[in-house]
Amino acid sequence: MSERRVVVTGLGVVNVLGNDVKTFWNNLLNGVSGAKKLNKYFDPDKEGLITKIGAEALPLEGDYYSDKKMLRRLDPFINFGIYASYHAFKQAGIEPRGNFDPFRAGAILGSGIGGVTTLLQNHSVILSDGPSRVSPFFVPMQIINMTPGLIAMEYGMNGPNYSVVTACASANHSIGLGYKHIKDNEADIMVVGGSESTINPLTIAGFNNARALSTRNDEPEKASRPFDKGRDGFVISEGAGILILEEYEHAKKRNAEILAEICGYGFTADAHHITAPLEDGAMGARAMSLAIESAKISPDKINYVNTHGTSTPTGDIAEVKAIKKSLGEDVAKKIKINSTKSMTGHALGAAGGIEAIATIMSIIDSKVHPTINIDEQDSECDLDVVANTAQDYKIEYAISNSFGFGGHNASIIFKKI
Repeated sequence: MSERRVVVTGLGVVNVLGNDVKTFWNNLLNGVSGAKKLNKYFDPDKEGLITKIGAEALPLEGDYYSDKKMLRRLDPFINFGIYASYHAFKQAGIEPRGNFDPFRAGAILGSGIGGVTTLLQNHSVILSDGPSRVSPFFVPMQIINMTPGLIAMEYGMNGPNYSVVTACASANHSIGLGYKHIKDNEADIMVVGGSESTINPLTIAGFNNARALSTRNDEPEKASRPFDKGRDGFVISEGAGILILEEYEHAKKRNAEILAEICGYGFTADAHHITAPLEDGAMGARAMSLAIESAKISPDKINYVNTHGTSTPTGDIAEVKAIKKSLGEDVAKKIKINSTKSMTGHALGAAGGIEAIATIMSIIDSKVHPTINIDEQDSECDLDVVANTAQDYKIEYAISNSFGFGGHNASIIFKKI
């Protein structure tokens, strides 16, 4: 029996730069920052927050789920995931209870924090009005696994269905596990990625006190600046990035458009610190090397890395070291790397899904979007970061990295098809 190949046939995104892939991608190529002073959910001045900026997702429009009453009850992060999944299914040409074996179709959607909006709302209710007024939908409205659960209900998918929670690596782990389910002949179709909605005073205060967020409130659009000497933390954002993965022959039989192939997945743990990465990037490097090994290619085949690139002082340097360790100094110096977060901000558990879409679009269009806000590149981040302007660049194999609090590392390899 020949080895099963896994391809991508659908993409869906919710993001500050666009809720459709074309708009999102064009804004990335044009170097558009989505960061601004927060105003969608609350007034940061009244809340007394140190950081007052972020990248809030655009409103969801149109019909994307059959049960409208259910949508009104759900936490925003679940809505984001359902919306992006609908558009990914649409691109893939897959209808609810349609052209697939339900027992061989599943969903793995990750989130780093989940329904914190719903949690805070119901906590306020119990304090002001008592326990009898807490919503009976409180638990299902906010638990992380409800996103893949509802997608399975809508589409009639009885295969693997669960969530991954590994902080900012959640979406990449979800993609990798979906890939493995198909490769191991446990499924033919998998919906994968992540969603997140955590822009609230409590989360921002927590990140502020951990010294993780940028405080460049006077210039929001310049606050996220991965690999730049003046970076001072990440810009919080929200949204979803969803992929439809499919077994290659299954996709061909449906005459589906194949966007890219996923051919490698590697994952490790730093076993080091609750928030800080290993300074030498050793376990990030190992995750990349394991992905390369699983793809059965040599490191010199990689010619692009979409980095985790959060704009934190220690994280960016550790990742550059990881790239050099994994690929070797000579290869690392020749390739392009960039950070999608320089424009989108950091969507935490959704980031890997959003960045996987950017990686796939780079492969399709032979273009690499810029890392914006590079005024003076950090001498310790001495790779080609595609500073400030998009570049034409042919890509055969690309790595997308995601590293999360707790020391979770996940690397995915996409291949041009």
